[in-house]
Amino acid sequence: MSNIYRAFETGKAFIPFITCGDPDIATTEKAVREMVTAGADLIELGIPFSDLTAEGEVIQGANLRALRGGIKVKDIFDMVVRLRKDITIPMVFMTYANVVFNAGSDTFIKKCHDIGIDGLILPDIPFEEKDEFADICDKYDVDLISFIAPTSDERIAMIAKEAKGFLYIVSSLGVTGVRSEITTDLDSIIKVVRENTDIPCAVGFGISTPDQAKKMAAVSDGAIVGSAIIRLLEKYGTAAPSHIGEYVKQMKEAVLTA
Repeated sequence: MSNIYRAFETGKAFIPFITCGDPDIATTEKAVREMVTAGADLIELGIPFSDLTAEGEVIQGANLRALRGGIKVKDIFDMVVRLRKDITIPMVFMTYANVVFNAGSDTFIKKCHDIGIDGLILPDIPFEEKDEFADICDKYDVDLISFIAPTSDERIAMIAKEAKGFLYIVSSLGVTGVRSEITTDLDSIIKVVRENTDIPCAVGFGISTPDQAKKMAAVSDGAIVGSAIIRLLEKYGTAAPSHIGEYVKQMKEAVLTA
């Protein structure tokens, strides 16, 4: 069974996202440890890329800061090795296809397995084009995580039936970023998901407050938050980890009441 299931075994999951290397890799490592202590169930580690298609200005800014700071994929791999000495919760990489291609898909995904990365999220790869990555992920027991968006319509059942790890339910059209209100009919989307798979699903894009996290977790298996965490990094820089830990604690408490 996929290690990712552990994130959902004891109730609703809170899944924070962080861009690695913003403002530096040491801060990322400290922030991850704070998030784990605060109750995060699974952590998405963003590998910076210059040409983002799914990210809003907040996460775009984090990627640019990390790249300008000289972050390398090897630095992120090395950080994961250090974290895995004592951290056991599931961790996944979120990045873009060119990052994987550049390293060599087999080499990159094998390395993910070797260092303890449980899954891979590639937002620029359509479901219909996933096979060249999916076969290698299967080879090395790394879950290739699929998205379901409000526009997926008749494709929802198809995507759900082939899901691995967990399903990332996109709450709103557009790119990542904080939203004051989420109006998508998630109930109907998740109903189709439930009819076609027992893989857990979590909702992301636009969630920033405990109330939003609670509402999203109430209709799914968990909530995913990225931009709100990146804003703390932007505001506090190297002093951000403790603030991130406190924020994650509040969000985790909220999803547990869903």
